Amino acid sequence: MSFLRPLSTTCLRRSSLTPNLLRHPITFRPPLVRSRLASSGQIPPNRPRKTREQVYAEKNRALLLYTTAVIVAGLGVTYAAVPLYRMFCAATGFAGTPNVGSGRFEPSRLVPVENAHRIKVHFNADRSEQLPWSFTPQQKYVNVLPGESSLAFYVAKNKSKEDIIGIATYNVTPDRIAPYFSKVECFCFEEQKLSAGEEVDMPLLFFIDKDMLEDPACRDVEDVVLSYTFFRARRNARGHLEPDAPEDKIQESLGFGNYEHAVKSNTNKVQESSTSTVDKSAT
Repeated sequence: MSFLRPLSTTCLRRSSLTPNLLRHPITFRPPLVRSRLASSGQIPPNRPRKTREQVYAEKNRALLLYTTAVIVAGLGVTYAAVPLYRMFCAATGFAGTPNVGSGRFEPSRLVPVENAHRIKVHFNADRSEQLPWSFTPQQKYVNVLPGESSLAFYVAKNKSKEDIIGIATYNVTPDRIAPYFSKVECFCFEEQKLSAGEEVDMPLLFFIDKDMLEDPACRDVEDVVLSYTFFRARRNARGHLEPDAPEDKIQESLGFGNYEHAVKSNTNKVQESSTSTVDKSAT
């Protein structure tokens, strides 16, 4: 039995270490490792665990910030929808809106195509009944070649005894020629303030892009009508000037009369009625 004594002694020694190990916490490290970490200053502090309420509070805070950002972005897109839509129409010629993009005004495009047929451009002028102005074109029409620039004039006169701000809308017919009808300089969508009894000439520099000759839908176009409509200006709920007229009249002047439009909410109607006239101090 003597050969069992060393084994029993070893078992006793190992069993005697177990209570000592249980006395140390979970974060126990061997003395050698702790001394190394202490010398390097990397001993992590004992951080308390977050409660369930703190975790939920942080998640709710993050969700609130995300929701607020989405709402703000949505409002920004809503406010920018109208000007962005106008920019899209002006850049693409959608629905009879003449192209005003700067990419078409390169010198190589402003060269008349001599062997092409001339296109007769007719000028039309309209105004809202609420606007006491006279608005007429100085010429009824001009004949131009594709790629040839031409200058035309409109005349506007304020017949009232007060200063008035007006805004013009425009469109081109037929619609298929609009992407090639490019305006270098015009008075569209810009506020025009006329003093009482004032009369002004409004220049219009334009050309028809020669790329229309490569479009099968436009090769047979011989007559083009450019229409302008002047409206009295008013301030909307955001303080911006816009035409003071029913929405269907504005859309018709833009060439969208045959399109179905969404009905405005009651909130928008209340805002329009409260801002139906231009601020006198601004004029």
